[in-house]
Amino acid sequence: MSRAGRKRIAVLISGRGSNMGAIIAACMDPDFPGEVKLVIANRPDAAGLETARRYGIPAHAIDQKAYDSREAHERAVLDVLEAAQPDVVCLAGYMRLLTDDFVRRFEGRMINIHPSLLPLFPGLDTHARALSAGMRIHGCTVHYVTERMDEGPIIAQAAIAVEPGDTAEKLAERLLRAEHRLYPHALKMVLDGEVRMVNGQATYRRRTPLRLEDDGEAPLPAPQILLSPDARRNG
Repeated sequence: MSRAGRKRIAVLISGRGSNMGAIIAACMDPDFPGEVKLVIANRPDAAGLETARRYGIPAHAIDQKAYDSREAHERAVLDVLEAAQPDVVCLAGYMRLLTDDFVRRFEGRMINIHPSLLPLFPGLDTHARALSAGMRIHGCTVHYVTERMDEGPIIAQAAIAVEPGDTAEKLAERLLRAEHRLYPHALKMVLDGEVRMVNGQATYRRRTPLRLEDDGEAPLPAPQILLSPDARRNG
């Protein structure tokens, strides 16, 4: 653990790192139980690297193209990660599949945010797929990372309404605001020990759900989803 008992967070990104920025902002609250100690990108042009550096956070570009195999690249990432000794690793738009060995090394300590209400729409193009399926609500999920992509135990979810005239781009932009609230909330649950992964399942210390303000994008612990007022009307 880092100074004043706060836990150490490492964030892996591939691009602008907007969810990373939300985590960094949350950590500015002295009552937040963790702080970002390291950012790693698999692309040297990832804009989030400069964002991290502006906040004085060590940021490393470990270019996947510089390595002849996925395993070699992961060994380089692991060398930097393990030197930082993170308590939790957050994937925040890290667009690279991880090997089973890498995932097992951080079992129960690595989490990811996915732009759909898992188990619906794992993988890519989630917003267009939700619209094509005629969904009336859409959302995002924070989950533990396991060997099977987007199938790890769900920590928390948030939902928004699908509005008439939505395009994939409009839906993605609106959902991103919910992601920026959900990820720090779910991360705090993990850091505080409110949720843990035990025998492949998410287990909760509290017997009742957390009570959060119902303003349309507030997250709740899995498996419950808080619908926005618009979603309730459209339903």
